[in-house]
Amino acid sequence: MSGPAPEATEQAPVPDVFDPRQYAQGIPHDRYRHLRDHRPVAWQEEPEVLGWPAGPGFWAVTRHADAVHVLKDSSTYSSHLGATQIRDPDPADLPFIRRMMLNQDPPHHRRLRMLVSRAFTPKRVDRFAAVVRERARSLLTRAVAEARATDGTCDLVARVTDDYALLNLTDLLGVPDSDRGLLLHWTRRVIGYQDPDEAGTPVPGPDGKPVNPRSPASLRDMFDYAHSLAAHKRRHPADDVMTALATDPELTGPELEMFFFLLVVAGNDTVRSAAPGGLHLLAGNSDAYRRLCNGEVELTTTIDELLRRHPPVLTFRRTATQDTELAGTRLRAGDKVVVFHASANHDERVFPDPYALDLSRTPNPHISFGDGPHVCLGAHFARLQLRALYEETCRALPPSRLHLAAPPRRLVSNFINGMKSLPVRVADR
Repeated sequence: MSGPAPEATEQAPVPDVFDPRQYAQGIPHDRYRHLRDHRPVAWQEEPEVLGWPAGPGFWAVTRHADAVHVLKDSSTYSSHLGATQIRDPDPADLPFIRRMMLNQDPPHHRRLRMLVSRAFTPKRVDRFAAVVRERARSLLTRAVAEARATDGTCDLVARVTDDYALLNLTDLLGVPDSDRGLLLHWTRRVIGYQDPDEAGTPVPGPDGKPVNPRSPASLRDMFDYAHSLAAHKRRHPADDVMTALATDPELTGPELEMFFFLLVVAGNDTVRSAAPGGLHLLAGNSDAYRRLCNGEVELTTTIDELLRRHPPVLTFRRTATQDTELAGTRLRAGDKVVVFHASANHDERVFPDPYALDLSRTPNPHISFGDGPHVCLGAHFARLQLRALYEETCRALPPSRLHLAAPPRRLVSNFINGMKSLPVRVADR
């Protein structure tokens, strides 16, 4: 890693958008705006924080056009060289981490994407639509009834959205009911590793440094389970994604492990983060919520606008493969380049009045599901779930009965835009 270009060190300090603790207070839109206006490709220090060691620093990309360019140009901005998390993995773990589809570049990435696409077909996903809708209805009905029987408040994360995302994913994968808690445990361990509430105190390795939750040692229990489940599916095939993967002759054992890891973690947390974020926005914008429930705006544009305002993923990292220039800033081969999705989604150069919640906004070229070769493979399933959830929320909690009871508790993370709780009041007022 070469560090910042010489001219960058001569400029005034820039706002920090790295520290994961600030995201527990909300997305730092004021800092993003400053960077977009003055330093759209800005060098960020990477100090030790929350027990995790310091890193060499990276370039923060905050404008929409530059973010899209980085995501699309995989020959210049690689997912493979240093993987896709801001923190550098242990060099000994890097070959293992590169086996995941997220951490590969074309053409190898294309082969794996085609393999998993055969299992994750829109036709298979659409068959779950009725189950997904009934689950949204039953979870909301139970949550509202419990709230009315007590103090009139409920936590939509604990009572609705965590279970909703998890149960939908396990249905699609074909995970037995008895094992569903394992998936939430693995998600919290991998995604919430920066948050002491989710992951606890980092576990030190032999060298005294925290063990990366994405290291082979940390994932062994998940991989053992994946092989056990795959063996079960070969003996008892069903119409689910794990059966399709387990019986695909082109898929190797290590590839199966990494697909399971990707689907369990990314597949769960995309909706687990997006759903409460969207509900929070609707509860806090009564006029927009009323228009949605009255059928004055389309669900398609509503989902895109809620995803734009609350993207489930905050950042993705690439590594420069060569010396290059981005937005007038010189980058060197080996530099880390990090796209900030929430900033790009609020870029005034692309989105008029970007902080307004406009449920009929069109066009809406947000990058909440990424762009380029790594655009989210599960976007169709995520949209299906969000559509059912928002429609059923309108039925269970019409505008007169959905009110924020307290600010949400947010995940300590510069990667996932998560909510740990969303307290609402469900009574008329």
